[in-house]
Amino acid sequence: MHSFHYRDSKLHCEDVDLGRVAQEFGTPLYIYSAGTILDHYRRLDSALASLDHLICYAVKANSNRAILKLLADAGAGFDIVSAGELFRVRAAGGLPDRCTFAGVGKSREEIEYALEQGVYSLNVESEAELDYINQIAGAKNLRASIALRLNPDVDPHTHEYISTGSHENKFGIALEHAAAVYERAAMMSNIRIVGVQMHIGSQITETEPFAEAIRKVSPLVSELKAKYRIEFFSIGGGLGIVYESSLASGSGDWWQASKTALSIQQYVNAVLPELRELKLKILLEPGRLLAGNAGVLLTRVRYLKQSGQKKFAIVDAGMNDLIRPALYHSYHEIVPVDEPRSSAREKIDVVGPVCESADFFALDREMPELQEGDLLAIMSAGAYGFVMASNYNSRPLPAEAFVHGNKFALIRQRQTFEDLIRGEVGPTF
Repeated sequence: MHSFHYRDSKLHCEDVDLGRVAQEFGTPLYIYSAGTILDHYRRLDSALASLDHLICYAVKANSNRAILKLLADAGAGFDIVSAGELFRVRAAGGLPDRCTFAGVGKSREEIEYALEQGVYSLNVESEAELDYINQIAGAKNLRASIALRLNPDVDPHTHEYISTGSHENKFGIALEHAAAVYERAAMMSNIRIVGVQMHIGSQITETEPFAEAIRKVSPLVSELKAKYRIEFFSIGGGLGIVYESSLASGSGDWWQASKTALSIQQYVNAVLPELRELKLKILLEPGRLLAGNAGVLLTRVRYLKQSGQKKFAIVDAGMNDLIRPALYHSYHEIVPVDEPRSSAREKIDVVGPVCESADFFALDREMPELQEGDLLAIMSAGAYGFVMASNYNSRPLPAEAFVHGNKFALIRQRQTFEDLIRGEVGPTF
């Protein structure tokens, strides 16, 4: 699906000129393609057609209500990690009984809210949490539907901050200890065992870590199915996306990638044989896969600066708007919205206005020659972009817009200075 492409020398999202959107809503501005999100969801859904399955979108990737409604209407469930995310799903028309609630530190208030709303499963990360859920459910005269999150101790070959499936990580219960914990859970009067869950990490670009984890956990899943009649096996998310393309050279579409990630079909081919044998409902929890390449962050060049041998393009977006380059040293393609007329290139740092040396989007990046006032698109910003944004340096949060075909609309207003201090109160002493 070609969602970001040059047409008549202007960068478009679907059939909308991004320059028009920036002119109407200003910058910095997040823009998302509804068509891309739906295309990725439907392709994954179709590839899994031979399995009883439910795709639970990982809300933490991008939690804007418009995106949640789009996916809820398409039939998706949701993977949530907080009561706030459950509230967002409900506000978007999503159903709690199609939500799985993950997270290592759920509070009493969050557990109570999840029980009251009737989530499909609380994914339990520790024995202490299991005891706590049983206690809270008992006080409310309810039975909590649970799945244990298992840690299969598999190296996902990804960034250490987004690896979650090895014994060095804080997530899940060790595989070798899981059977004993399930036995304990089965004896609890306010617990109902409904499934098994695992998730080994994010931005994984090889099939083997997924296949290895499933092979390691499947024997226990079969045993639990026979013993407790579990309903599902959730294999998590983590399928990586392409962050580099041919757009930067001005030659083609965003999806004609110069570096290929694992395709949806390759991933499904790797995991399907083992999963078919289990004859259970299979849950998947993709986030980045659905939203990552569906979004861009538009930013405008404020100043050009030469300092010794270094040249800087200082833009109006900052690390508070998109923290991934500063936090993970992650790569995002950056392209001009107006297609370059010249093939001339220069090495330049693209940096923001925040008072931190870590406030950058690209270092020593070969770019077309830039001018002050140029509009740039930071690609692949649809996941873990706005959701990780902050008011650092008292900078208002950017606006968000949605594109569907030839239409575009605002889906979050830009914050104002008044918004920055809303909720602050003076001391009463």
